[in-house]
Amino acid sequence: MIKLIADLDRVLILSWEHLLPLSIAIIFAIVLIRYAKTISKEKQQGLIHYFAIFISVSVIAFHVYNILFRDYDLRTDLPLYLCSLLGILIPIFTYYRKYWMFEILVFWIIAGTLQGVITPDIAEGFPSLDYFRYWIVHLGLLIVIFYNIFVFKLRPKFKSVFKSFLALQIYVVIMIVVNYLLEANYFYLNKKPASASVLDYFGEWPYYIIVGQLIIIPLFLIIYLPFHFRRTTT
Repeated sequence: MIKLIADLDRVLILSWEHLLPLSIAIIFAIVLIRYAKTISKEKQQGLIHYFAIFISVSVIAFHVYNILFRDYDLRTDLPLYLCSLLGILIPIFTYYRKYWMFEILVFWIIAGTLQGVITPDIAEGFPSLDYFRYWIVHLGLLIVIFYNIFVFKLRPKFKSVFKSFLALQIYVVIMIVVNYLLEANYFYLNKKPASASVLDYFGEWPYYIIVGQLIIIPLFLIIYLPFHFRRTTT
């Protein structure tokens, strides 16, 4: 079983392994949000909180399995990439539902996780544990944030763009320290991911990091625009 999982090929963009989970997630999100609008506020929060716990448990179980049965490398396998880290911590947000958390997460998840959905970086395809973990985390985080937008009517403010950006810089600094101590490449700060990604258009190291930093606020502003127009027209 372990040998079979290890031999699976990397997931290709626009392959069925890429498009099928996207289709399932879209249908699931629509059904979940429509159903949530028919139940009480208390049940609405419980519903998304249990879903967030499912995401977190999936990430933790994946890492426990790899620690027990595979060669776990602290330099590459810790859940410190942004989406994996958010996957573990997301139940904190769904339990407390603090607005400042939403302000940060709405931009992190839509900008970062959406990029991971469009250009997946999955070394082992279906039906590996990594394949399921990847899609549960990335698509699950998007479902959580859109659930809060459409069910709880949470909306970011203009200043939320800069709060989220500053919070991201704190994360980057922490990852720089971790990468230095472990000789690692978390958040792809030392080299680009092996699979195709938008970073391929930003040049080699360190230029892709500089370009990435320069476009973060404009990207966050683009994400903010629909909320701004919605607010001004209501």
